[in-house]
Amino acid sequence: MKDLLSLTFLGAAGTVTGSRYLLRTARRTVLVDCGLFQGYKTLRLRNRAPFPVAPAAIDRVVLTHAHLDHSGYLPLLVKTGYTGRIFCTPATRDLAAVLLRDSGHLQEREADLANRHGYTRHAPALPLYTEADAERAIERFSAVEFGRPYPMTEGVTATFRRAGHILGAATVEIDAGGTSIVFSGDLGRGDSATMPPPEPVTHADYLVVESTYGNRRHDRADPQDALAAVIERTAARGGTVLIPTFAVGRAQELLYHLAQLKKRGRVSAALPVFLDSPMAVDAAHIFRAHPNDHRLTPDECRETCGVATYVRDVRESKALNANDRPKIVLSASGMATGGRVLHHLETLAPDARNTILFAGFQAGGTRGAAIVGGAQAVKIHGRYVPIRAEVANLEMLSAHADADEILAWLRRFERAPRMTFITHGEPAAADALRVRVQDELSWPCTVPDHLQRFALE
Repeated sequence: MKDLLSLTFLGAAGTVTGSRYLLRTARRTVLVDCGLFQGYKTLRLRNRAPFPVAPAAIDRVVLTHAHLDHSGYLPLLVKTGYTGRIFCTPATRDLAAVLLRDSGHLQEREADLANRHGYTRHAPALPLYTEADAERAIERFSAVEFGRPYPMTEGVTATFRRAGHILGAATVEIDAGGTSIVFSGDLGRGDSATMPPPEPVTHADYLVVESTYGNRRHDRADPQDALAAVIERTAARGGTVLIPTFAVGRAQELLYHLAQLKKRGRVSAALPVFLDSPMAVDAAHIFRAHPNDHRLTPDECRETCGVATYVRDVRESKALNANDRPKIVLSASGMATGGRVLHHLETLAPDARNTILFAGFQAGGTRGAAIVGGAQAVKIHGRYVPIRAEVANLEMLSAHADADEILAWLRRFERAPRMTFITHGEPAAADALRVRVQDELSWPCTVPDHLQRFALE
């Protein structure tokens, strides 16, 4: 007799963040993804709440990819009792180590700044976890190759396939006692300049699929044309282009496009490019170390990684703001939620000569969403900073599949899953995808609520 199965949605339900899915068999408990909630304060407070399941009771953790909304809670999970292994692909292991160390460091730094400058309601402000906590979580990682069923624990195997979202990103098929549950993770684009397309999955008894862009289609304009136009008009008025960027994934794609634009003479070779993110610098080295996980040739990879001046030192970062000559600055984070980009925003956002250029989805409640939405000022380090710079968002550079691309991936299934769970999207996006899946594929599907549990057999 098959084990009784259940699936509980501990995150990414009703929101595009905090990916966490709990799969229980009669004997084992597996957590797929362990992300931080980001954006609105009501969501971020969930990071401070006790985990809905005792961490010590979880047998295994499976990670689809490295981004913090999928991995960022791992240090706290380990700190509060999880003692098992964390399974992911080799590139995800390497990238997640960089991201988690940086996350712990930034949280310590933000807490210290808040306490020293008094812009906190807590006495004192404390980090969610520290860099040392992150190191303890990193020690628990185990790398699994793509395409090979891997026995994780009693009666449970996992198969990782390329998702094309960022380096190492995977869809994960879990076989639990003969029942297959597929988790899409974040699906990438078929026409990405740097990442391979998502591998097809042909069958699943149950499917959990993301819906970040479930109600939208990406602009099909050439991203290099759009990027060149923004840079050209900003430089012509003597301004700087500031690009808040995800250090893992988006930064590498932007550097590729910038390298190609300079190579073809569409952006002046004399216009300096700075990558001001130690984490993104580390990610660039990891990118070169995993040549089979991306599309770039060795020459393209060398050009991409060599187009920018890498900024690690804090003094060098501050010097960028003292230099008012035209330039391009890429700095984490992609939604302007923290990191060095906030210091650049404080300096550059009030000046109409400059441009703040976003490159993808901005989750509700983030500074990025506020700025793209037309906010006249945003709060940074306890004070409001006016937004007078030009604001642009090149959504065609998104690393997420849009609604049509998600449907195209679903159509590769040879038969309908028993149930498709639509997650990792704002309510309007998730429901729009639900309607399309029902109408165009005639599949049974649902949009789970936060903490909702489903019996799978």
